[in-house]
Amino acid sequence: MRVSLYVRGEWFRVPFGGPSASVRSLGSEALRRYHQAKKLEDGDREREFSMRRCQGGELLHPEDRAEDVLEDEDFYISLDGKSLTTAALVSLGQGLFKIKLTPEAQGKAIKCREVIDAFIREDRVVYGVNTGFGMFARTLIPKEQLAQLQANVIRSHCAGVSAPLSVERTRMLLVLRINVLAKGYSGVSKETIDAMIKAFNASCLSWVPEKGTVGASGDLAPLAHLTLGLMGEGRMWSPQSGWADAKAVLEGHGLKPLILKPKEGIALINGTQLISSLGAEAVERALGVARQADIIAALSFEALKGTTKAFHSESHRSCDRVQDAYTLRCIPQVHGVVHDTIAFVQKVISTELNSATDNPLVFAETGEIMSGGNFHGEYPAKALDYLAIGVHELASISERRIERLVNPALSELPAFLVQDGGLNSGFMIAHCTAAALVSESKALCHPSSVDSLSTSAATEDHVSMGGWAARKALRVVEHVEQVLAIELLAACQALEFLRPLKTTTPLEKVHELLRSVVSPWDKDRIMSPDIEAAHALVRQQKASRPQN
Repeated sequence: MRVSLYVRGEWFRVPFGGPSASVRSLGSEALRRYHQAKKLEDGDREREFSMRRCQGGELLHPEDRAEDVLEDEDFYISLDGKSLTTAALVSLGQGLFKIKLTPEAQGKAIKCREVIDAFIREDRVVYGVNTGFGMFARTLIPKEQLAQLQANVIRSHCAGVSAPLSVERTRMLLVLRINVLAKGYSGVSKETIDAMIKAFNASCLSWVPEKGTVGASGDLAPLAHLTLGLMGEGRMWSPQSGWADAKAVLEGHGLKPLILKPKEGIALINGTQLISSLGAEAVERALGVARQADIIAALSFEALKGTTKAFHSESHRSCDRVQDAYTLRCIPQVHGVVHDTIAFVQKVISTELNSATDNPLVFAETGEIMSGGNFHGEYPAKALDYLAIGVHELASISERRIERLVNPALSELPAFLVQDGGLNSGFMIAHCTAAALVSESKALCHPSSVDSLSTSAATEDHVSMGGWAARKALRVVEHVEQVLAIELLAACQALEFLRPLKTTTPLEKVHELLRSVVSPWDKDRIMSPDIEAAHALVRQQKASRPQN
């Protein structure tokens, strides 16, 4: 057993140490790893610390046994198919928790499976259970071939291309599919769900190409690849094995390959989980970058000596400037709608995370099996197109503030924020990078969900293209992070030319945070490492919570 501890913005996985392990021993090991990671000298290393539970926030006594004060929920997130959040899903993707089903979800899975078994015993025709798929929906399959039917649909649908999803994103995809099965409308047996949970908890993760879904009937190709590894075919990854033969990876963790029962193949691939899991990451990163955009914009506002007359009378009270350019004066209006956009999209994605997206759906209460269209990804696709358009504005307005910072005609600061201009070019090309990212994002903001191509011999004749909507939303969010990282560098460099004047205490702490990883720019040097360091701060959301 390992536990994750959070130290000054970083997560560290440490061995639990057995029943006698104390809170102090866990904290000391996490602090040791933090010092090692930061390469701190002995004199700079902290000795005292306190610990709180991540869930609940209670302060822990260092002498208590960890086993006595940490609860089950500190190690596991219980899935019930109705309460998974975007934040929890991202945490699960990072490997911070293991999972289990709630007793209620276990009971629902058992009752739902009983309906499927009853239909098979009675030789009743059900799409995807004893018929072909898509165009072959009217083709009846003999009972002795039902298991083969399910294996075949997985193998044939493994048609994805390109690089695989990252380990974190594959974890999210797997756990989200388990959460949907936990709702009890899919007909997947409890034994199969248990096997998927064991694979997740052991971090046995299938090779899943990121491209190949049109977002209806769900994310068929990615989810087929996800299931293939669980069947012991194709490739899998685990921390112990790396990428290897799937069957060998499973056996190395004491797990057996899945043998799919009737309906289980189609139940494991019908759904919007690729769209929704990537969408959840995009939402969480957008939330973080939007919070920091307000702070970074405030730094630029101060460096450019903007007037607060358009906001509230706090500082620069004696300023004789009537009004600023829109990039300063209209920060609340432009940033505000982005916050509202993200909140709207989070609501849509959160609903999708906890929705039954199979076809057909099984209703244990009435003993019915119904075909429908819950697998269609139109809702999350439209929402994620909207997210990309909305969050892009943070980069668009940020790039204009960078222009004002580096242009001496607009800032009254040294050209490109460096002394000895001509000999030194300063932030000249950093601004070009920001402009390039903004331009690229403009193309990415074209909605993918306005497109549709008929597939499966015109039986699936309108699709959402939600997979591309999710992937490009993530790219736009990353571009926003990078542009804001450049603005953070530029704004803090601008402040150096205004010393000994100081800005507000909170903004000075952000300045100190950046200076802990990037030194002031006194002459030309390689810029990329500075941008990467600032981007890491933004990516980890540290600029929204600078340390004292």
